[in-house]
Amino acid sequence: MTATLPSIAFAGIGLMGLPMTRRLLAAGYPLTVWNRSPEKCAPLVALGARRVNTPAELCAEADIVMLCLADTRVVRKVVFGEGGVMEGAKPGQLLVDFSSLEPDATREMAADLEARSGMRWVDAPVSGGTLGAESGILTIMAGGHESDVEHVRPILMNLGQRLTRMGGVGAGQVTKVCNQMIVACNALVIAEVVALAEKAGVDARLIAPALAGGFADSKPLQILGPQMADSHFEPIKWHVRTLLKDLDTAVRLSREHDSATPLSGLAAQLMRLHGSQGNLERDPATLVEMFRENSR
Repeated sequence: MTATLPSIAFAGIGLMGLPMTRRLLAAGYPLTVWNRSPEKCAPLVALGARRVNTPAELCAEADIVMLCLADTRVVRKVVFGEGGVMEGAKPGQLLVDFSSLEPDATREMAADLEARSGMRWVDAPVSGGTLGAESGILTIMAGGHESDVEHVRPILMNLGQRLTRMGGVGAGQVTKVCNQMIVACNALVIAEVVALAEKAGVDARLIAPALAGGFADSKPLQILGPQMADSHFEPIKWHVRTLLKDLDTAVRLSREHDSATPLSGLAAQLMRLHGSQGNLERDPATLVEMFRENSR
């Protein structure tokens, strides 16, 4: 006899949420979806998902409610606002949040949700971008009760190649902050490298393949390097605003724990400068434009 798969509900059908939910449907999970813009759910409904009108309705038949939303403010509204998850939450259900949030806010919301409804929280931010989401090779860093993380592990392994429990609730978010510090600083130095190579008369399109396998190699180099060299900024795979949000979280977290993060602080200011020039909704590959302008 085939075991019945748990029923999943998902809020946030965006750049990451759409490919993640497609993989869950392909794996056979019953899926209910909600998005602030209902039309974004249409491709999933065509594949067999059920769409509801409020986040609260996600809880009606779900064993696990998943979120993939923009930031702390949006998650708080979707969970605790009018018609939010809290209104439908029940003991025994789990909330799995893939969003990148402030760790302290995650801990506070998790405690509030469990105290008021009995629903427990696993913070499970991801790394790997839209390509990782489409291919099911995301890296997932989780915080929560060990039993809860293990309970959702078989489901999350349809989305990622690695799931690591980092500690209690909020630990996943701290780890994601660390991840984003590395990614953002890497993206900025790759932009510097491409602009410098061009100025010095070297074909910047050869940088990524030339450095492949060496100490300077990285996934960001292999992805962003060619995009920057070719000025290939669309389709948008992620946003400048996302990196800026996470860098700001890193700076706040470092202050709270009296930890020096000067490189990430500088990265936040450079990212903010680039974003202020109309680039917040553009792909981070556009960072190269800032260094090309400054090298003229």
